[in-house]
Amino acid sequence: MLGFARTLRHAGVAASPDRVEAMLSALGALDVLDPTDVYWAGRLTLCAGPDDLDRYDAAFAAYFAGEAPRSRASQPQAPQQMAVSAPLDAGSGEGDDDSELPDLAAQASADEVLRHRDVGELTVAERDHLRRLFALLAPATPMRPARRRRPSPHGAVHASRTVRRALRDGGEVTRLLYRRRRPRPRRVVLLIDVSGSMSPYADALLRFAHAAVRAHPAATEVFTIGTRLTRVTREMRQRDPDRALAASGSAIPDWSGGTRLGEVLKAFLDRWGQRGMARGAVVVVCSDGWERGGTELLAEQMARLRRLAHAVVWVNPHKGRAGYEPLTGGMQAALPSIDHFVSGHSMAAFEELTGVIQRA
Repeated sequence: MLGFARTLRHAGVAASPDRVEAMLSALGALDVLDPTDVYWAGRLTLCAGPDDLDRYDAAFAAYFAGEAPRSRASQPQAPQQMAVSAPLDAGSGEGDDDSELPDLAAQASADEVLRHRDVGELTVAERDHLRRLFALLAPATPMRPARRRRPSPHGAVHASRTVRRALRDGGEVTRLLYRRRRPRPRRVVLLIDVSGSMSPYADALLRFAHAAVRAHPAATEVFTIGTRLTRVTREMRQRDPDRALAASGSAIPDWSGGTRLGEVLKAFLDRWGQRGMARGAVVVVCSDGWERGGTELLAEQMARLRRLAHAVVWVNPHKGRAGYEPLTGGMQAALPSIDHFVSGHSMAAFEELTGVIQRA
């Protein structure tokens, strides 16, 4: 069974160690000599989503039955034909050079289609194109009113400055000086799940975090969560996104591992959040809600986070799928403490997320 899990990883299924452990526990209660029991025990524990089912079936047949995987290249996919709008002056003379307009329109249409595609289902070329779109993303930071008042052309009268100005003018008040509170950036804390079930979306979420840190380095903090908590803010401050993600990957010890949201969230609040990082901040939790530990601890820590933070935003990539309902134990425990529940499965969803953070 361990060899079969290793084969699945080579086939592209994130059969993490905790999923293999769950599979072995399931087989302990079933008949290991029954192919049906073995098949369903592995399928229900090793597969992280619908995208893994076909790969699992092919790997199971090849490993246990000796069947060669069937090729799907019998019907090659034709390139998508983008609808191109004709220019308004289509009836003009032959001397007009509009040959570049269809190419530009087709490129814009391709970008628009890619914006709404699920990032977990993109090809290598589409992911490379998506990286360029992330480079253009500039998340806005939410603002908060400052306590200190500063000079301003409008607002309340600044009595001391007005009197000092009058003394310099011979005691005559010739001009009223004003002051008011100017807004300051509110801290944004990103907690990104890098467990095995979130591996198709981890790269896109980290690129979104890099764009947020690049826009406001002093007001953005980034942590990764899984079986442990890792602060990657310093790595994310590198200008190049690929180098930032490579440095973050080297610093994360639990990449594509298990999920202990309650324990990791408690560690964050004990070490960072309670001391001030989460106070008055917008905390964004990016996770699918799968929890290996008890949901009671997660519910307790989410309520604690809600009391500290200004707003709690939960990003679940599966929310963008039709018919999704938050039925997992982790999501049921976290929902009462969430202010905004959004999806993070596409570029359009990330753009919507920037608006949610800014309005918070």
